[in-house]
Amino acid sequence: MTDSNALDPEDRKIITLARATRARNGVPEGAAVRDETGRTYVAGTVDLPSLKLSALRTAVAMAVASGARSLEAAAVVSEAEGVPDEDRAAVADLGGAGVPVLLAGPDGAVRLTLSAG
Repeated sequence: MTDSNALDPEDRKIITLARATRARNGVPEGAAVRDETGRTYVAGTVDLPSLKLSALRTAVAMAVASGARSLEAAAVVSEAEGVPDEDRAAVADLGGAGVPVLLAGPDGAVRLTLSAG
């Protein structure tokens, strides 16, 4: 468990954005990633008959589509107990294995900090 108060303000920001997206869109997960220039990309779970993506993979795809070259951090807000390997791999593909992936509960409290790879 990570003390949410000890987080870097930029990490707290991506958790807040992910939490707001989850609540606003009524989806199981919200996620946000921060690229090498400090831009953030926020997404919710995609659940269509022909396309299913986690919030984190959607946020990574948005970053790639917008020209991001690397990632500095990622956050997921979910009731899940962990972050699937496929989601962490998507972050690692763009940012490298050492990118922190923060998992927070719906209340915004960080429960885990993982490495992307």
